[in-house]
Amino acid sequence: MIILAVLCCSGCHQRVESSRSENLSTALVRVQTVESKNHAATEEVVGTVKAKLHASIEAKVSGRIEKMLVVPGQTLIAGETLVQLDSREIQARLDQAMALREQYGRDSERLRRLLTQNAVSRQEFETMESRYHVATASVTEAETMLAYTKIVAPFDGVVTRKLADVGDLATPGRALLEIDDPKALRLEADVPEALIKRVQLGAKLGVHGASEDDTTVGVVSEIAPVADPASRTFNVKLDLPLGASLRAGQFARVTVPVSETKALTVPISSVVQRGQMELLFVIENKRVQIRLVKTGKHIGEEVEIVSGVSAGETVVTEGANQLREGQPVEVKP
Repeated sequence: MIILAVLCCSGCHQRVESSRSENLSTALVRVQTVESKNHAATEEVVGTVKAKLHASIEAKVSGRIEKMLVVPGQTLIAGETLVQLDSREIQARLDQAMALREQYGRDSERLRRLLTQNAVSRQEFETMESRYHVATASVTEAETMLAYTKIVAPFDGVVTRKLADVGDLATPGRALLEIDDPKALRLEADVPEALIKRVQLGAKLGVHGASEDDTTVGVVSEIAPVADPASRTFNVKLDLPLGASLRAGQFARVTVPVSETKALTVPISSVVQRGQMELLFVIENKRVQIRLVKTGKHIGEEVEIVSGVSAGETVVTEGANQLREGQPVEVKP
C-alpha cells in the first residue's frame, strides 16, 4: 500500500509539472548548435610591463643641487633642463683657463715675430706653442664640465621618480631622477625552459592585464640566448602596440601556445550563472531543458564546456535568463 501511495503521489506530481509547463507561454529565442572546435591549448606566463626607453638620471660632476625643476608625473621634452647644479667652482676654473690661454696666446705671437728675426730659438717658440695648446684644451675641458652642471632630459618622457632635492649633493653614480617614455612599452616575462621552444622572434602573443580591458597583442622582439641558472627561465621581451591601456610597472600575463586540441564551445552569452551553478538551456522537442554544466577556458567570444552537454545539441544563446524548465520555445529567424 505504501508503494502504491508513492507511485500515485509521483504520478500526481508529474501531472502537476506537466500541466504547469503546458501553461507556460512560448518564448522567442536564438539558438546555436554545440560544436567541437579546434583551438590552441595555451599556458600563461607572468610578466611585468616596462618602458622601452628608461633612464636613470645622474650627474657627471659633483655639485650641490641648486635647482630641481621637475616633479614626478611631469611631461618632458628632450633637451629640457631637469636639474641645475652649483657651478661657481667650475666657472672659476674656466675663467682661470681662459686667462692662461689668452696670456699664452699673446706670448706665442710675440715669440713668432722674434723667431722671424732670429731673436729667439725655435725651442723657446715651440715650448710656448705647447703651453698655448694645453691652455686651449683646459678651456674646452672646463666648458664641458660647466655644461654638465645643467642636467637635461635625454628624450621625451615622464618623470617617474624623484630621488633628490634642492640642497642635496649630486655625485656621479647617484641617481637623481628616473624617466620613462610611456608611449613605447614592452612586456618582460621569464619563460620556463619547457615553453621556450614555443616562442619565436616576431611571433604575436596575447597579453592580458589585471582587468579585462587590459588585453592586447605583443610582438616578441628579444629572447635571451641563455637561461637563468637559478630559475631555469629565459627572459623574453614583447613590444606592445601604441595606445595600449597598460602602464609601466603593471603585472600582466603573456599567453604561450602549447598545442592544438578540440573542445566543445558555446557562446559566452548562453551560459547562465545562478549562484555557484552554471546552467545551459538545451532545446529538445521544442521545449527547454536545463543542464548543469562546467565551463573551462574562455576562447574569444566563446567558452569551453567541460561537461553537461554533448556535441550536436542545441542551446539557447539569447533570452535564456527568462526561461523555465519545460517551457516551449520558438526559434527566431
